[in-house]
Amino acid sequence: MFLVKPSFEILSIMGYDPAHEMLPCDTPIALIEHAGRTCYKSEDQITATSAINFVKMILKRGHESVLEHSAVTVKFVIDRGVSHEWVRHRLCAFSQESTRYCNYKGGVTFVIPPWVDIDPGDYDTPDDLGGEDQANYDWAQLVYSTEETYMNLLHLGWSPQQARSVLPNSLKTELVVTANFREWRHIFKLRTAKAAHPQMQEIMIPTLKEFQKRVPVIFDGIGE
Repeated sequence: MFLVKPSFEILSIMGYDPAHEMLPCDTPIALIEHAGRTCYKSEDQITATSAINFVKMILKRGHESVLEHSAVTVKFVIDRGVSHEWVRHRLCAFSQESTRYCNYKGGVTFVIPPWVDIDPGDYDTPDDLGGEDQANYDWAQLVYSTEETYMNLLHLGWSPQQARSVLPNSLKTELVVTANFREWRHIFKLRTAKAAHPQMQEIMIPTLKEFQKRVPVIFDGIGE
């Protein structure tokens, strides 16, 4: 039984020019400025430092359609329950680990919820976890028993797509998400809010902070 914490990895940010070919739009902010200034035919006002102020202006005006010209792809390691919430965002592209075709005979991986005080690791039995918290032990016992049942069903001849019926929401899944900047702003506003599910907040708050580091202006002020 493998227990892990959720994580994320930014795979791609559309608009960067990694080859340094000196394209007219070599950053996401420059791309957005070029697209936005096309609306006003003010391309002649583009300078090496004008993009940030331009993007601030269009955000203030609510002209967010321009933000759709750049996108970000992120790979999340989350549990299945969180992934069910994720796929409700209709304007995203999703690619998800398949429980039909993935065979977990080498060991099932589960994601530790933020309210369960257990360290990540490879555990042979729930008794290896230690501690005296009954709720933590009960959760660990359940996922351990689930792994045993899943393995037994495979041994009895069930296929992975049949045996998956016993796997719980805590099952680890990997989800690749691509969305444009406008949709990411919408997602962050919803999924980092106080009313969001604790597991969604756990993964989305650090993801937002990373976006704020990587992309100037676009995601400032969200989550404050």
